Amino acid sequence: MNWTDSLDIAIALNDAYPKINPCIVNFVDLRQMVIALNEFDDDVNKSGEKILEVIQMNWIEERE
Repeated sequence: MNWTDSLDIAIALNDAYPKINPCIVNFVDLRQMVIALNEFDDDVNKSGEKILEVIQMNWIEERE
């Protein structure tokens, strides 16, 4: 999984962290959570605020 796979990442985050409310996760923590996913295999330095925002929005939608 790469940073651009925002929907796949959101699904994986939803599975890995079912008790965490994605609305209150800050970007620093979100970045660490994404990097910690077993399926994640991209350059950890390629993330940015826009990418993290898209991932978080997809995670929120996935949770609903």
